[in-house]
Amino acid sequence: MWAQRSRDTLLGLCPIVLLIGLWHGIAVSGMAPPSLLPLPATVFWRLVQQVQSPTFLGHAGITLVRLFSGFLLALVIGVSIGLFAAVNRQLGAMMRPIVRVLAPVPKVALYPAFILVLGFDSAPKVALVLVDALFPILLATYFGALAVEPKLVWSARAAGASPLKCVFTVILPAALPSILTGCRIGLVISCIVVFLAEMITSTDGLGHLLVRASRSFQTVDMFVPLISISVLGLLLNAGLNLLRQRLLAGFPAEN
Repeated sequence: MWAQRSRDTLLGLCPIVLLIGLWHGIAVSGMAPPSLLPLPATVFWRLVQQVQSPTFLGHAGITLVRLFSGFLLALVIGVSIGLFAAVNRQLGAMMRPIVRVLAPVPKVALYPAFILVLGFDSAPKVALVLVDALFPILLATYFGALAVEPKLVWSARAAGASPLKCVFTVILPAALPSILTGCRIGLVISCIVVFLAEMITSTDGLGHLLVRASRSFQTVDMFVPLISISVLGLLLNAGLNLLRQRLLAGFPAEN
C-alpha cells in the first residue's frame, strides 16, 4: 500500500518538475526577457525570503481566513441542503430547478453586487467563495445521499430511529465519500476565487500583492503570490486527503 502511494506521489510530481523545467528552459533561452519571465530559482528564492517576512505572512493569513470562512459556510449550507433535499421529496423538487438555473452562472459576475451590498472589506470576498464552493458540495451531498441503499434506512427506522436520526447516523456516513469529493472540488475553486477577488478589489491578501507588484513591474514579486497560492492549494489538498483517509478508514474502497 505504501509503495503504491509512493509511486503515485512520484508520478504526480513528474508533471510539476517538467513544467518547472520548461519554464527554466524558456527563461534561459532568451525567448522571453528576464523582465517578463524570471528564472524559477529567482522566484523560489524570493518566495523563501518573503516567507520570513511578517508582512507577507500577514497577507497570506488574510487570504486563508477569507478562503476558510467562505468554504466552511459553503460546507455547512451545502451539506445541510443536500442531505435534506435527498430525504424530503418536496424540498428536492424545489431545489433542483434552482440549482439548474444558478449552477451554470459564473459567480464572479455577482461580485459587483456583493461589493455594493457588503462593502469593500472581506465580506464580499467571503460571499464569492461561498457561492462558488456551494454548488459542488451541495450536488455531491445530494447525489451521494440519493445513492444510499434504502434498506439501510429501512433497517434503522425498523430499529426505532427517528427520521432525523437516520439522516445523521445512516445517510450522512454512507454519503461521506461523495461529500468529501465535493469538498475537494469546492476547496480548489475556493483557492482560485479568493485570489481572483483580491486581485479585483482589495488592499491586502495574496491577490493584492500580485496586482501591486505588476503595477510597479516587479516581475519576480508578481510570481511569488502565484506560487504561494499554488503551494497553499497543494497543502490544503494533501490535508484533505489525509482527513479523507482517516474518515473513510472503514470503507472497503479506502483500504
